[in-house]
Amino acid sequence: MIILSILFLITAILYSSVGFGGGSTYLALLLIWEIPYYIFPILALICNILVVTGNSINYISSGNLNPKILVPFLVGSIPFAFIGGSISLGKDIFEIILFIVLSLAGILLLISHNSYKNDFKIRVIPKYASILIGSILGLMSGIVGIGGGIFLSPILYLLKAGYPRQIATTASLFILINSISGVFGQLSKQNVINDILIYWPLFIVVLLGGQIGNFLNLKILSNKLLTIITSGLVLFVAIRIGLKIYS
Repeated sequence: MIILSILFLITAILYSSVGFGGGSTYLALLLIWEIPYYIFPILALICNILVVTGNSINYISSGNLNPKILVPFLVGSIPFAFIGGSISLGKDIFEIILFIVLSLAGILLLISHNSYKNDFKIRVIPKYASILIGSILGLMSGIVGIGGGIFLSPILYLLKAGYPRQIATTASLFILINSISGVFGQLSKQNVINDILIYWPLFIVVLLGGQIGNFLNLKILSNKLLTIITSGLVLFVAIRIGLKIYS
């Protein structure tokens, strides 16, 4: 638990310094440590909430929130994150879905990393498209345990839906609200409170790490480099899960 807690702390510091929660990396670490799969999602979602809350507050207070970008995504994601969290899956099905989701996320991150440019020409996304995308991401987030920012951020960059700070704000709040909805969905299907309380050190270290990263606003890694590293880790975990499924 000590080594896992240290890795969660490092993950929280690095991701919070650039406005993300780190859900995909938490899932990777939980998988490596062979934590019971049925508490994967809720553990990752709670860690997301603890990490991105501070960032979300800072982004809003800095005037970077554009409700016209965020709200349509939330209209679709909130109910579907709850629905996804309330779905009970067998371990084999969960691993297959996790494999697909992480594979898509890794590929999307790799494709989008070249979109980090300063010469943005903003495009308006139709509301129905935002709601549809939000619904899909919400459902996946609730089922697997990621906040959805790992998908939404590259999608917004690829679509050039806003300036970088607006996209970071949108992704951070999307992660926070999506994760809260997903947690309620997870709790609606089974009482796992006693099971997750065993891992209370993880919650403490990610809360601490989130505050450290948020306070220091570390720029050890650029957004572009972090995206490449994250995509590599996500694809590595996806491959590992795939090999396990087909072995």
